[in-house]
Amino acid sequence: MNEKLFERHIAAATYQQNPFDLVRDTILGAYLCTRMDGQLTVGKITEAEVYIGGEDKAAHSYGFRKTPRTAIQFKEGGYAYTFLVYGMYHQFCVTTSPPGQPDTILIRALEPIFGISDMCQRRGTHNIKKLTTGPGKLCQALGITKHHNGEPLTGNLIWLSPRQEKITPDHIGCTPRIGIDFAGEYRDKPWRFILKDSPYLSRP
Repeated sequence: MNEKLFERHIAAATYQQNPFDLVRDTILGAYLCTRMDGQLTVGKITEAEVYIGGEDKAAHSYGFRKTPRTAIQFKEGGYAYTFLVYGMYHQFCVTTSPPGQPDTILIRALEPIFGISDMCQRRGTHNIKKLTTGPGKLCQALGITKHHNGEPLTGNLIWLSPRQEKITPDHIGCTPRIGIDFAGEYRDKPWRFILKDSPYLSRP
């Protein structure tokens, strides 16, 4: 597959909209790309979760809580929000919405597309189904760490390249998000979005 297929970037202004519209109309089926140490790796986004910063008890910026880590969420959408969980797993989110509204989309799973040998080396596995089917796995496979927090998604280190195939509402499923039992009434919100027919999901 030709690297040039992934040179196009989703425009910065696209991220400055409602995250539910963004995840359905743009993010699912788009390509998450990284170029680390000159090596391009690409995965098609198959699963993502929306977090609404101000009201969402599962969001790091719940109640508009602004910390050095979450500060990037309060800028206009279009940046990487990366962080470490359990002291060992990195996770990657896309910031969205206009300035002051700290909404994010967590990327939970990818279908490996390009640079698969590099992904295997980073992950220590040749099982393609296990390379990027989880938020920590995909970050390791693509070389994303907490040090990329605040990276603009318009550059050539981490970016999203547009869909190359048509995604309709019939292709998209929604379920409650995963691993947020602490979030009270927000635990069961159907804010996890998946490509229904993809075998590359963190959970069915």
